[in-house]
Amino acid sequence: MIRSSHPVRCLLAGILLCSLALPAAASPAVGSPAPAFNLTDQDGQAHALKDYAGHWLVMYFYPKDETPGCTTEACELRDNIFAYKKMGVSVVGVSVDDVESHKKFSEHHHLPFPLLADANKTTARDYGVLVKMMGLFELAERDTFIIDPKGNIAAHFSKVDPKTHSDEVLKALAQLTSAH
Repeated sequence: MIRSSHPVRCLLAGILLCSLALPAAASPAVGSPAPAFNLTDQDGQAHALKDYAGHWLVMYFYPKDETPGCTTEACELRDNIFAYKKMGVSVVGVSVDDVESHKKFSEHHHLPFPLLADANKTTARDYGVLVKMMGLFELAERDTFIIDPKGNIAAHFSKVDPKTHSDEVLKALAQLTSAH
């Protein structure tokens, strides 16, 4: 039986928890070209970076469909979709879940934007957000990239708060779009 009052066991448990997620490779720097992608959404439609040329794009990465934080973040973006559309901004979500998982998640929460399936993890790796959890499986970190109409990274948010992130992105977009 493990007791929380045992100092050595508590220390070992703390070390284990801190080492559960191995860091991702470096993300592309603000101002650099966004890595190209070609992914399928929950409806089987292909999406590529070049499809968004000439428009602003919010590309948010999240760990897993139907988990509490990911659901909160997706619903916050959903609830602000008219503000994004008014600004002429497209929103896409990306995780390493498959198309069928995205379809269920999108339908369950009535998400009005594409969820892109990165099952081979190439895009998450290219954006530097792929992390290995517990040494067993890989997930995307909760990061967001704003990509400008020329295809460059205009802003990068890492380890965001799902409850307030959509508002944070809208504020950044207001500043970025007024500067262009």
